[in-house]
Amino acid sequence: MLITRASEYAILSLIVLSKADSPMDSETLSNQLSIPKSFLAKILQSLAKSGILKSYKGVNGGFTLLKDAKDISMLDVMSAVEGKAPTVFDCSPSPKDCPSDRAGLCSIWPFLNKLQGKIDDFLADLSLDDILE
Repeated sequence: MLITRASEYAILSLIVLSKADSPMDSETLSNQLSIPKSFLAKILQSLAKSGILKSYKGVNGGFTLLKDAKDISMLDVMSAVEGKAPTVFDCSPSPKDCPSDRAGLCSIWPFLNKLQGKIDDFLADLSLDDILE
């Protein structure tokens, strides 16, 4: 699946954080977006670890965007929270990813790979700023 719940929550969180005047903690974001706090905390940590968010500790801690919205691609966001680049089909990145080990006989793989490349390019070019417009 291309857009998982984790990716959806990451994008929603980034939209809210892009409009915030100060760091927001995971509990506030969780309540505002109606997302389970523990799940959201993992997503936010992944985004911080990949350099998309900055994490502040302490009483006034929370998260803020580390980059400008125009410099945050949706491919980077989705890759950060999924732990890998998003794929349309399990086999689409390369024939070695074929779940049935029959890539050499597959006549549809070239199409799937081409589709995956176009989606990767689209997500790489789509920034948070584009979504905010």
